[in-house]
Amino acid sequence: MNAIDLLTTRRSVRHLAEPAPNDAQLEIILQAATQVPDHGNLTPWHFVVVQSEAGRQAFRHILKQCAEEIGGEAARKAEVVGQMAPMVIGVVSKPKLDCHKPKPEWEQLLSAGCAAYAAQLAAKAQGFDNVWITGLWVNTAALREAFGCGEHDKIIGLLMIGTAQKEASGPKNTDLSELVSRW
Repeated sequence: MNAIDLLTTRRSVRHLAEPAPNDAQLEIILQAATQVPDHGNLTPWHFVVVQSEAGRQAFRHILKQCAEEIGGEAARKAEVVGQMAPMVIGVVSKPKLDCHKPKPEWEQLLSAGCAAYAAQLAAKAQGFDNVWITGLWVNTAALREAFGCGEHDKIIGLLMIGTAQKEASGPKNTDLSELVSRW
């Protein structure tokens, strides 16, 4: 798949199954995620990879704790999220606010967002589908603790990665007229 096809056809896919990336493919995904713009070379992100069966069980347990914290229909949603994909990469923005030349926190957050998107693209380039979810989970104390978040850290997404159980929709062919100004 060439780069333009990758960029113009990537779609979120929620129905994912095995196989997931193997260790060598995961290494490529994570290396791609670290090649994003990073003003000051601060590497203001951290990745939490959930891939073994024991890891997935622990992740589902944490989601249940999150659901108790949230209440409402969260328990049902936690069950769905816990079974959504054979691999999960949690992406945490970890801004470096106390370095000798601090960069704005918003810039570091954007860098972490770029890292998440680069990981998605690298997974897709290797034939794996994925979806970036946030939802109620990312702000819960249970998940923040499990992912080792500090006071200023933000879980910016859970990348659910696997093989599509059904085909994703085709290209969006976005109408750019409302989104672009030309000078």
